[in-house]
Amino acid sequence: MGMWASVDTMWDFPVEKRIFGAVLLFSWTVYLWETFLAQRQRRVYRTTTHVPPELEQIMDSDTFEKSRLYQLDKSTFSFWSGLYSVVESTLILLFGGIPYLWRLSGRVCGSAGFGPEYEIIQSLVFLLLATLYSALTGLPWSLYNTFVIEEKHGFNHQTLEFFMKDTIKKFTVTQCILLPVSSLLLYIIKIGGDYFFIYAWLFTLVVSLVLVTIYADYIAPLFDKFTPLPEGKLKQEIEVMAKSIDFPLTKVYVVEGSKRSSHSNAYFYGFFKNKRIVLFDTLLEEYSVQNKDNQEEPGTEPRNEGEGDSEEIRAKVKNKKQGCKNEEVLAVLGHELGHWKLGHTIKNIIISQINSFLCFFLFAVLIGQKVLFAAFGFYDNQPTLIGLLIIFQFIFSPYNEVLSFGLTVLSRRFEFQADAFAKKLGMAKDLYSALIKLNKDNLGFPVSDWLFSTWHYSHPPLLERLQALKDKKQD
Repeated sequence: MGMWASVDTMWDFPVEKRIFGAVLLFSWTVYLWETFLAQRQRRVYRTTTHVPPELEQIMDSDTFEKSRLYQLDKSTFSFWSGLYSVVESTLILLFGGIPYLWRLSGRVCGSAGFGPEYEIIQSLVFLLLATLYSALTGLPWSLYNTFVIEEKHGFNHQTLEFFMKDTIKKFTVTQCILLPVSSLLLYIIKIGGDYFFIYAWLFTLVVSLVLVTIYADYIAPLFDKFTPLPEGKLKQEIEVMAKSIDFPLTKVYVVEGSKRSSHSNAYFYGFFKNKRIVLFDTLLEEYSVQNKDNQEEPGTEPRNEGEGDSEEIRAKVKNKKQGCKNEEVLAVLGHELGHWKLGHTIKNIIISQINSFLCFFLFAVLIGQKVLFAAFGFYDNQPTLIGLLIIFQFIFSPYNEVLSFGLTVLSRRFEFQADAFAKKLGMAKDLYSALIKLNKDNLGFPVSDWLFSTWHYSHPPLLERLQALKDKKQD
């Protein structure tokens, strides 16, 4: 009876206290769940110290150990950064950090001659201060990740000066986009009447499409150098493949990703009849800086691979190269273009916009609930920006977790389908070897806890993808 009595008295708290408590409880529940999953995966990293028999044909013991130690370091870093994040957010909520920052923003606006009636101006100051605080508190973690973990495992190529300039540039560009877009969104919500959620959704849809369209042409070049892929066999074969599946390719770029990291990637972008492909230089064997560094020293006779060497020695020499051969690059692109041909890109956009519309509709329903503002310390006023923050970040948290898991499951399904598409193009063998090389170059650990991978992996585990490519049955 005593236990049930204590539970009953909990419901005697004011509604705003119960809402506040539920938000804190959920954030810590998510953190403990993530910690539980990460601990399961760390146990795999610690105990799997030898290459399992099913991996012996695709991974040497040296690479396996390097990837194990790299992922173990990353997991430990994630634990501490995650703990800091949840403690920080809890303290901010408990000590009224959000209302304090709003009042501070009001004082800044007041000193510039803008009174309380200039809510949008105050909202922009609030956003600027909040993102500045986030950037400053996140900087030590970013520095440690880049110059300790990534440096230790051979991925970081940045100097401290380059890193700091890049960080300042990213912050500036983000503000140049965030502040004008936010001001227009708040204005639309203010003047939109009863159906403001429709106009707000349409506005965010247009903004997202514009940003996707201009990102690679105008924003990404501010940070990385993009050069057209030179004329040659690879470019010709890419154009032939694109034409064979009616992909409206206009340009192929190589991005100088190696000045930051040796991680590799490839993607396409653009709408309608204006598609472009971007290849990281670290993906291309002939472009890799690491390969140039690993060239044999002058004065030594070049090794004639295959003569007088055992299979093991030849494999080790081959594995020293970073990136993929042209045939493997084509297979990777076959996979990426499979996402386009199978409609995955459009499906993701549709899902995203349905979710966005639903969230704006629910926001319209909840924005008038003063108790939500009171739960976070806003008793006398209900700023629109604060309403967006409370509802989208805190109230929708359970929904966002469920949605995220659903999208992860869907993403894995799409990845299998894109692999199958490349397989139908006759690229199964090259994609098979490319996946192994990319896993090696990025020090991906091919052994995972089933629950951790189910919850987190947007791409299927390596062994599952390789098995699907070997399967003679058509998907």
